[in-house]
Amino acid sequence: MLRCGRLGPRYRAGNAGLRLRVWALIAGLTLLSGTAADAQGTLRIGMTVADIPSTTGQPDQGMEGYRFTGYTIYDSLVNWDLSRADVSPMLRPGLALSWEADPADRRRWRFHLRPGVRFHDGSAFDADAAVWNLAKIYDKNAPQFDPRQSGQVIGRLSAIDGFRAVDLATVEITTHDVDAFFPYEISYVLFSSPAQWEHEGRDWSQVALHPSGTGPFRVESVEPRQRLMLVRNADYWDKDRIPKLDRLILRPVPEATTRTSALLSHQIDWAEAPAPDNLAQLRAAGMAIVQNVYPHLWPYEPSRLPGSPWNDIRVRQAVNLAIDRDGLTELLAGTMKAATGYVPEGSPWYGHPKFHIRYDPDEARRLLKEAGFGPDKPLQLRVAISTSGSGQMQPLAMNEFIQQNLAAVGVELQFDVLEWETLRGRRRVGAQAPVNKDVGAINNSYGSIDPASTFVRQFASWMDAPAGFNWGQFRDAEIDDWLRAAQTNFVPAEQDALLAKVHAKVVDQAAYVFVAHDLASRAMTKQVRGYVQAQSWFPELTSVFMAE
Repeated sequence: MLRCGRLGPRYRAGNAGLRLRVWALIAGLTLLSGTAADAQGTLRIGMTVADIPSTTGQPDQGMEGYRFTGYTIYDSLVNWDLSRADVSPMLRPGLALSWEADPADRRRWRFHLRPGVRFHDGSAFDADAAVWNLAKIYDKNAPQFDPRQSGQVIGRLSAIDGFRAVDLATVEITTHDVDAFFPYEISYVLFSSPAQWEHEGRDWSQVALHPSGTGPFRVESVEPRQRLMLVRNADYWDKDRIPKLDRLILRPVPEATTRTSALLSHQIDWAEAPAPDNLAQLRAAGMAIVQNVYPHLWPYEPSRLPGSPWNDIRVRQAVNLAIDRDGLTELLAGTMKAATGYVPEGSPWYGHPKFHIRYDPDEARRLLKEAGFGPDKPLQLRVAISTSGSGQMQPLAMNEFIQQNLAAVGVELQFDVLEWETLRGRRRVGAQAPVNKDVGAINNSYGSIDPASTFVRQFASWMDAPAGFNWGQFRDAEIDDWLRAAQTNFVPAEQDALLAKVHAKVVDQAAYVFVAHDLASRAMTKQVRGYVQAQSWFPELTSVFMAE
């Protein structure tokens, strides 16, 4: 069998295959290095979301949920190695020590579980617990099935066809089709305690207040829309990742200037996505501003339903050419990189697109005129946007800037302004849903973490929302063929070649309006030590401690 655990060839550090790719645009970074022999201090983080992400196991609020209530409280069978800033994170064993695809039937994967792991409530994690958790997501007839948790993960992993416990130490998962990307996809499934669900009266709303996972932090208290208090799990199974902190307090602060003010007044120690206008002030006050590249895209995803003006490639190209990304970078004080595709130039998946995304308003006007639009017939577009949220950067300021850019070429851009989780709900149901009938595009940030999340879930015709993230029902038969070939190919170099062809055509088709790659800006007090800013959506919080 093909081994795919820590020692397996597909995940060795020197292998350029199926591991995560992130472009190296800036040097690796470790913040305020130091040592902490024992747990010390309380770290208070201001998040960008308006509420505490769900704590039951499958977080909502996008990647910010996985960032703060996912991989802190819980583990997956496959975890991420977030220990370095200068290399792309790689998969590492989590609750599974190793895994393999059966060469006789590569739809069948076996995960060999780590012995001796216990949930925070003291109950054992084993194959029965793993299967119970898969059923809470995929088996609508199971008593523990939770539609809310299922809805959060199905779009990321709809490939599962069946699962069973081979023995207490082995889980077998079968996918609908051969899926070489499956180890990445399973990393989004997190495992909560069946015993705790029973203890809380089989009520997920009560479990949310008293959750129990296997992760490095335990939940001490939950105050919806106010704060989540976590404490170190001194009994965590990975002794190298037992938290240095005593406590971690997470507060929802969706407005960027409010987060900045809270940091300057020492109400928090760490601000996610600080207001760009305040970066100089924060530095002058002694705050550290940390950044690093990570697999991120801030786009408009257009509707391709019948009658949509976005069906005309001239419109899609014109909007791409009308945006002054350098000006936007200046507006954001250098906290972004201009996007010329879904992935950045330098990625092995970038390929050789013929359509060069740039700022060219004259060409944008020419294309719009050719498409039948002009002063007497302006192009009218409506985009659903958010006020804040995971990966959304500074959405109000950015969208206002783009609105001005488009007005200069004769496009009237209007917005439906929504709270982040409401926007995500709009994304999950797809452009065809009645709630989206007047919306022509959606401004939802995405990750390019792995081949499945970058290409299959976004552009495959069989991944229309809600099954995947193909919100606008993009269609291209040739791209479908390349994606099927890549998904069934276990040779990394051949995968890369296919995905590069996919990406080049996605750009040539102007499938999205490609705007920005975020640099994951965070601001912290000088007391925050030991933090390594990985090239990832997910911060490694176990290494952090607070200096005196």
